[in-house]
Amino acid sequence: MQHTRSRTVLMAMTAASLFAMFFGAGNLVFPPMLGAQAGDGFAPALLGFMLSAVALPILAVTAVAVTGGDILHLTSRGGRVFGVLFPVLVYLSIGASYALPRTGAVSYAASVPPLTGTDSWTAKAVFAVVFFGLTYLLALNPDGIIDTIGRYLTPALLGLMVLLVTLSLVRMERQPAAASAEYADQPFVSGFLQGYLTMDSLAALALGIVVITTLTHAGIEPGRRLLRSVSVAGLLAGLMLGAVYLGLALIGQRLPDGQGYTDGASMLSEAAHQTMGPTGTVVFALIVILACLTTSVGLLGATSSFFARLVPAVSYRTWAIVFSLVSLAISTLGLEQVIEVAAPIIGFLYPPAMALILLVLVEAALRLRLHLAYVLALAVALVWSAVMTLVGLGWGASALEPLISWSPGHAQQLGWVLPTLVAAVVGAVLDRVRGVPERAARPDTARTEPATA
Repeated sequence: MQHTRSRTVLMAMTAASLFAMFFGAGNLVFPPMLGAQAGDGFAPALLGFMLSAVALPILAVTAVAVTGGDILHLTSRGGRVFGVLFPVLVYLSIGASYALPRTGAVSYAASVPPLTGTDSWTAKAVFAVVFFGLTYLLALNPDGIIDTIGRYLTPALLGLMVLLVTLSLVRMERQPAAASAEYADQPFVSGFLQGYLTMDSLAALALGIVVITTLTHAGIEPGRRLLRSVSVAGLLAGLMLGAVYLGLALIGQRLPDGQGYTDGASMLSEAAHQTMGPTGTVVFALIVILACLTTSVGLLGATSSFFARLVPAVSYRTWAIVFSLVSLAISTLGLEQVIEVAAPIIGFLYPPAMALILLVLVEAALRLRLHLAYVLALAVALVWSAVMTLVGLGWGASALEPLISWSPGHAQQLGWVLPTLVAAVVGAVLDRVRGVPERAARPDTARTEPATA
């Protein structure tokens, strides 16, 4: 009985850790906007969002558990170039190019304009200097104060969300507007693509080793027991994430003129004001700032540790300074602009990330040994995704689009799926014929601080 109780407590703690890893304050901004913009397509849009923002991250952590290593060990399956290039791009995306600046932009949007009525570049710049200055100082020694804040922060943030959702559902009437142009024709696909921007799948690939290490230190040996434990914890964390996202999306449908807002942070701040008065606005702003600060410290620490390991000639502190300054500059663009700039980067990374996750899981489920299947499939996904990104940006679209427009799902940005699948099957057949070489031993895992995207 004691053993069962201990295992239950361990699963609950692991699920809470996964939830905290995935649910950063940045995740607040997308569900309310989806709720406001999806209109009659709310259900399929939310389903698509749940698939990419909840199911894929859980599958990503499971894939890391299958390999028993870190992201370098995982991506090495795609060859030496992919094995280094892709992790670098992932850490840049969860670091200075998007997720780190987003923490500053979300903090600003949830606090300064609602509380002061001021919204200018100067205000953004001053706020960013203070925010990322604190981030850098705390990242130099995150073990103490950040652990203490984080221990109380996630329950406080979750408690506020439950209170806000409950009061909004009770006191505010549902008044959905017509679907915006983005959601009018294909709400499921739009919701799916919107879920990319949470960054949780990429963060799971980079930081899933934290969960693996926690469970192994608790006495769960690598293998089926570890995989089963990660799967159970992932399911519980996914249910928590799904419930919160549903509640936040419903708030978006209850704000009058919901489509008139530029970001989800301002929407939730307004909902807090309408349901709890001025006190609600203040409390919500403080919670978001603390949540973002904890997240930014974790992301800065993890990213700087990775690059210090990759380029030992440059110290951790130097990397932290560089990433802090870059994040500071990008965050002054504002939340809407940060998301707009980052969207092509995220769209480029997700196809190879999804291909890698699914190949790892298929290899484990069918007990296959794959090598060329990884190399060919990931190469096709990467190249196809790069061409899609260039076409989306309008760079050489007239010459490039005919090369990829023939594939089913191209209009929905899913044209990469069929070519990648064909490449994986061809590679698997070649693996069966030629045999698969033994994989290199797992590289040492870099020490990273737990963080959220």
